[in-house]
Amino acid sequence: MAGNALTSRGALATDNLPADWAGALGAPDTQAALNKIAVAIDQALARGELIFPADPWRALRLTPLSNVKVVILGQDPYHGPDQAQGLAFSVDNHVKCPPSLRNIFQEIDRDPRLHESPLRTQSSNDLSRWAHQGVLLLNTTLTVKAGQAASHARLGWQTIAEQLIKAVAQSAQPVAFLLWGNHAQRLAPLIESTASISLKTVVGPRLTLQCNHPSPLSARRGATPFIGCGHFGDTNQWLASQGLTPIAW
Repeated sequence: MAGNALTSRGALATDNLPADWAGALGAPDTQAALNKIAVAIDQALARGELIFPADPWRALRLTPLSNVKVVILGQDPYHGPDQAQGLAFSVDNHVKCPPSLRNIFQEIDRDPRLHESPLRTQSSNDLSRWAHQGVLLLNTTLTVKAGQAASHARLGWQTIAEQLIKAVAQSAQPVAFLLWGNHAQRLAPLIESTASISLKTVVGPRLTLQCNHPSPLSARRGATPFIGCGHFGDTNQWLASQGLTPIAW
């Protein structure tokens, strides 16, 4: 079995998440949706299917809700052995850099505003360093069958992802949302409407940036190509304007 494979439905339990995330997922309808996902995954494991990653909640564990400064949305986990690690776009350092992540690094290296930060090393494909700084690297589908991209897209994970995004949109701290590609951009109205109708007395400032997905199929195409978007430098300038520490990308 691959070392990054999920072994039981217990990995989907929310009771040992950071308290703020557990609270965001605590509503009865959300727990019901999670239970349906857990049952489906339990049945898949019983059939001998290999499912990635081992810890679907890793993004939430590394970046508690109260620490979120930036949200980067992916679609679903990498479906190859040893790739998915519970963070969107990220792989372990010993794993070959995927094409989308390679384009992400190219865009960071291209932006002269970021040259004062230490340039990434050749062994920095693991983006947990971003997560520890407040970058929520969230896939909107949190599990995948080995070898089959988007195979769990209809299990109900979208409902869970929307609850998590709503929680961030309602938070009091400033947050930048980086929405790359059509899949992520479909959530822009949810972010805007949730913040505007929040029952909380204070909702923090928001920055929403949109462009094409960093995939080689779209990174240099269309009206808003990913390469040249400037999102990482723009985000850092905005965070600084809000009195927050910029991200060491």
